[in-house]
Amino acid sequence: MPYSLAIFDLDGTLADSFPWFLRTINDIADHFGFRRVRDEDVEGLRQASTREILSRLEVPLWKLPAIARHARRLKAEAAAEISLFAGVEAMLRTLAESGVQLALVTSDSEANAREKLGEAAALFSHFDCSASLFGKPAKFRRVVRRAGVEPAKVIAIGDEVRDIEAARAVGIACGAVCWGYAAPAALRAREPDYVFERIDEIADAVRRNLGVG
Repeated sequence: MPYSLAIFDLDGTLADSFPWFLRTINDIADHFGFRRVRDEDVEGLRQASTREILSRLEVPLWKLPAIARHARRLKAEAAAEISLFAGVEAMLRTLAESGVQLALVTSDSEANAREKLGEAAALFSHFDCSASLFGKPAKFRRVVRRAGVEPAKVIAIGDEVRDIEAARAVGIACGAVCWGYAAPAALRAREPDYVFERIDEIADAVRRNLGVG
């Protein structure tokens, strides 16, 4: 059976924000006093889990809420620099027109998310934004409850290890995209239900509930 609800992450999944992140992360590091990211560090960090990244960069957990608020403000100022990946709007429209409810769960603010999505924002039935770094399971549960869909008919699609972990914690299927923040090998190692190498693979898999690799 096809999935009835698809929950999407935003940054790195629908929106191409990684270049902005690389340009901005060291300004944030200087502001909050954690380790700067060197060019040679990037690939290793893409292979790591969220907790490993925080440990390597020596980010105090108690600073995470303030860091997140600061990053949202910077992202709002840079909205014009961050666009959707090519093919995202067509994919979302195909799913919506097929009767799949769309939800967005992101660490970004809803205002920033709607601006990035543009006209595609109207395709989403549910927004649950400003998720803390480890707060996605609670938001997934809330979205599933609001949508009135059985967990077996829900898939969460993201680009980071923590997206897979959150979906597993809630008991819903998970799909990992290979064009975002985490390295494909790191995602495959967590054995998500689906691995998407191209955006055009998503709609068919969600509508038909078939694995793609």
